[in-house]
Amino acid sequence: MRTPPKIKVLEALGAIADGRVAPTSGGFKVRSSTGERTYEVWVDLERGLVCSDDNGTKFRGYVGYPIIAVLMLKGKLPFNEKLAEALKGIPWKKLNEEMKSYSKVMELIYAMLRDKGIDRSEVDEFVNEVISSLKKLKLKKVCPENK
Repeated sequence: MRTPPKIKVLEALGAIADGRVAPTSGGFKVRSSTGERTYEVWVDLERGLVCSDDNGTKFRGYVGYPIIAVLMLKGKLPFNEKLAEALKGIPWKKLNEEMKSYSKVMELIYAMLRDKGIDRSEVDEFVNEVISSLKKLKLKKVCPENK
């Protein structure tokens, strides 16, 4: 799978902080920031297989934020409590649709985090650590029959 845009790491932290990630009998459900969509996530870490019906994973071929969030909760990717708390309540979908540019949304998020005392370099260091860890997992998208 392709490497996700860096903003997806921050979206995953926000989803966890907002309590939008929940285990199910067959995997996990991750609610969108607007609450209008729920994504089904399935992971088989022993075989390095993942599946999610979010747009990034399904249509763009990268590891979407729902999978990243699940992997953080499972302890397979780094997690930063301070950063997660600072990202609580962000309307990611609304911002992405309005600004039509992940880089513009990232700049807005950097400014917001700076106002909360979190330096851009701290954010970038954490995001790069997650992306590096994600690459080492060498995940493949394979959805079970019932997905």
